[in-house]
Amino acid sequence: MNLMTNKQRRHTPEQIIRKLAEGHKLMAGGMTVAEVCREFGIAESSWHRWLSRYGGMKAADAKRLKELELENSVLKKLLAEAELDKEMLKHLNEGKW
Repeated sequence: MNLMTNKQRRHTPEQIIRKLAEGHKLMAGGMTVAEVCREFGIAESSWHRWLSRYGGMKAADAKRLKELELENSVLKKLLAEAELDKEMLKHLNEGKW
């Protein structure tokens, strides 16, 4: 049994998509989801989460999704900073400093 010590293994979206495709081939050959998960060293919950998130995607789609998620987080941060600046200027203008 492979026990990890306080360290989670992270899979890239490309790796996940490859494992999903390989897993589907193994299941078509007669393996169960539990056996496929054991083969990959992942929990069944991970398999189902991956399937719901990346099922049907190609590696290029997953890469683009990751890029968009990163861009979205940067834009959210910029918006939050702009809102704070706006609020600070509003207070300064009202003389509440």
